[in-house]
Amino acid sequence: MQAHLALVNPKSPQNMGSILRAAGCYQVKTIRYTGQRYARASAFFTDTKNAHLNIPITQVPEVIDLDADKGLVKVGIELVEGACPLPSFNHPDDALYIFGPEDGSLSQDVVNQCDHVVYIPTIGCMNLAATVNVLLYDRLAKTGTMPDDDQVILNSRDTNNRTKFVKAT
Repeated sequence: MQAHLALVNPKSPQNMGSILRAAGCYQVKTIRYTGQRYARASAFFTDTKNAHLNIPITQVPEVIDLDADKGLVKVGIELVEGACPLPSFNHPDDALYIFGPEDGSLSQDVVNQCDHVVYIPTIGCMNLAATVNVLLYDRLAKTGTMPDDDQVILNSRDTNNRTKFVKAT
């Protein structure tokens, strides 16, 4: 089971830093992006967990590459009519999740190439990083690919956190 991210012309260094952190937390295999804005934003170094060292990040001319994407189910994440609400969506095993820019939407051409289009039912739209985080958490919650014992906590928490919960009897 593999999740890949495709971002259309991302711009905000803060959003990209949050996306990279989420990609590391949720074990994303690759990230691709179009446009020039991320190259300028990357200089702000908001990737505080150095996810770029473990996840290939590639600039591409087109967000969908039919040859390279063979075997991946293309899932657009966008507020478009006819889209499936995220709570009802069953994530494919191997997916390319495609996100529009912070200041725009996926083009009709990209939407037409998707196998599914999903939206997150909120009042108003969320920012790009929040959308990526919610989508990846939903995938994890529905696929159950992470263990649910204390080992996850021990491996993931900050070195300053040694707090334990002991239920009172």
